[in-house]
Amino acid sequence: MTNKVQPIKIAILAMGGEGGGVLADWIVDMGEANGYVAQTTSVPGVAQRTGATIYYVELYPDAQAHADGGRPVLALMPLPGDVDVVLASELMEAGRAVQRGLVTRDRTTLIASTHRVFSIAEKSAMGDGRVDSEQLLAHTARAAKRFIRFDMAQAAEASGSVISAVLFGTLAGSGVLPFGRAQFEATIESGGVGVKPSLKAFGAAFDRAQDGDDGEPAKVAPAATPAPQPRHPAVRALVERVQRDFPLPAHDFLLEGVRRLIDYQDLAYAGLYLDRMAAVAKLPDDAHRLLRETARHLALWMSYEDTARVAALKTRATRFERVHGEAGVQPGQLLAIHEYMHPRLQEICETLPGGLGRWLMHSTLPRKIVERFTQHGRVIRTSSLRGYLMLRMVAACKGWRRSTMRYADENRRIEEWLQRIAATAPRNPALAVELAQCQRLVKGYSDTHERGLRNYDTVMRAFERAGAALAPATLRELRDAALADEHGHKLQAALVQHALA
Repeated sequence: MTNKVQPIKIAILAMGGEGGGVLADWIVDMGEANGYVAQTTSVPGVAQRTGATIYYVELYPDAQAHADGGRPVLALMPLPGDVDVVLASELMEAGRAVQRGLVTRDRTTLIASTHRVFSIAEKSAMGDGRVDSEQLLAHTARAAKRFIRFDMAQAAEASGSVISAVLFGTLAGSGVLPFGRAQFEATIESGGVGVKPSLKAFGAAFDRAQDGDDGEPAKVAPAATPAPQPRHPAVRALVERVQRDFPLPAHDFLLEGVRRLIDYQDLAYAGLYLDRMAAVAKLPDDAHRLLRETARHLALWMSYEDTARVAALKTRATRFERVHGEAGVQPGQLLAIHEYMHPRLQEICETLPGGLGRWLMHSTLPRKIVERFTQHGRVIRTSSLRGYLMLRMVAACKGWRRSTMRYADENRRIEEWLQRIAATAPRNPALAVELAQCQRLVKGYSDTHERGLRNYDTVMRAFERAGAALAPATLRELRDAALADEHGHKLQAALVQHALA
């Protein structure tokens, strides 16, 4: 009795704009041109970034179909445990394929790019919501019969092509399909669009897969970063102060803090940062952990996001360059960038000089006019001269930032936070480190900042009730609970558990 011939089953997981449909069409065209019955379907999804799609292809030998007395009935979507090849355009998509059961140890060849495009859930998390790529790689490798992976986005960029061509070349080099290199290349050439860069990307990926590259190249330890040598004398004085007055293990965070705060405000503001850190440097510290953590989180807090900061970031030349690169804009093409802005009355008042902001906040008719104007938000085209100049004017408001209500509020909270650290460090240095890390709760802009600040205040009230007797692990647990749930439900449960509600 002969075994029944089974179709070749291929699942492609790709995001919008990555050419997943083109890749599926290439496989179908190649199959049909070389004696196979082929079928492809796509299943749009919104599971990751409102654009992830599964393309599914089945190939069946035409000769066998005639021998069977008719055309085969091919499936419309992949089934768990019944897929021969999975192609994933990004590492998280590979993980999702494993989660869905499409990758099996006894059967599936998994071809995936190792670069990351962070999901909405990862970006919107209160804390660091990123999935550990190393753990994701290890879990995915255990699930597949063979796992071919490298940074295919980088390979596509180096070739001036798109990731679909790299995936197609890796598929050819893996040898899992019954077609030769010439048949793959003929498929690309028959498309007639972007043939030269696609063939270049295809060839590089084919060679890498043929060489048995089932992983990333060995990582070389980076060389020590040389100390910056600024030309501006005032900036150079701040750098020399860091190098002279602070221990070496804290230099990286301190120098980055100085750079960030000069960019955020000015030289005097960076000097205030070092003045505050000089007081922290005198506290009891275990292996400079407290100094490093406070240096990092103080720089982040002092560069809080207000309307001036947001406007400045949205109108930077580097941002326009990054968006053009991500969109793959070609010479001669135009790109329009639209920003959805919805500042509340509070953000507007906090951007104005203190006296004017307080007057507007407590006024009657002017307040109603502003609230009506901002009720539905506005869409600003920053790629136009009018929209760009509008946001640049908002960014210029940083000139009076120190006189605003927001600055006074943030400055007060920062000083209270530093005082708590200073009072705690002599009695419990480990608890002081956990206290420094509680700044992670205060982040973002508008509603995000408001929710984070509410959770921060709740944790600080619990800290004040417990005092230095609070275990560092307990404070860490409260902080993690606040970061895990922006609405504060998990934090309240943790407070009840530790009798701190």
